[in-house]
Amino acid sequence: MKRSISAEWLKLRHSRISLVIAVLPIISLLIGCANYYLNQGALQNGWYSLWTQVSLFYGVFFLPILIAICCSYICRLEHLNRNWNMVMTSPVSVASVFLAKWIVVSILILFAQALFLGLYWLAGTLLSLPGPFPVETIDWTICGWYACMSISALQLRLSLQIRSFATPIGISLCAVFIGLGMYIAKLGILFPFSLLNIGMRVMSQDKLTDMQIFLFWMINLAFIIIFASMSIRRLKSKDIVTS
Repeated sequence: MKRSISAEWLKLRHSRISLVIAVLPIISLLIGCANYYLNQGALQNGWYSLWTQVSLFYGVFFLPILIAICCSYICRLEHLNRNWNMVMTSPVSVASVFLAKWIVVSILILFAQALFLGLYWLAGTLLSLPGPFPVETIDWTICGWYACMSISALQLRLSLQIRSFATPIGISLCAVFIGLGMYIAKLGILFPFSLLNIGMRVMSQDKLTDMQIFLFWMINLAFIIIFASMSIRRLKSKDIVTS
């Protein structure tokens, strides 16, 4: 497992994925801050109002797309030049291959989350928002990252199976709108993309009950196990078509 993770990092060393990880949070923050600045008359809740604006663009749209990009990119090399044949014949278990990719994507998204939180603090400071920095946003950021782990498992499942770089990203974009609809319909707990909205408190900063928190953590864990098991089973039982 350790060697598999190191190999994944080596493949990313000279890539531009770090630029994407930095640019998408910055763009979403700029859009959210501009919207907040232009509507300060209606947004009177300081730090929390700013959070609703920046996390709406980031958590609902940009972050799921970022996850899809990372998953497609980390599987891209294997889909080229029949490299899957080399991977599958190496002395490494199939589970290690998948888990190494999933762990690396999760770390990349953690970096994005940390950057987003830091930029949020910087934006609030520059806008001279009243009151102290809301420490709850740290918890919301961590919960959002946890929800991202189940989305990452799903997107890796798609990227392992689909050779196209763009197709899994397009599927993610469709899933974003499905997740938004399920969240509005109060069924968000049943869909990974909606769980991201719940975790980051994108549309509502109301405190979750103990049961809601328990369900959030357990259902995310269930999604991670299900999608990871499906991916590992497919790698073991079916040949992957390479170019």
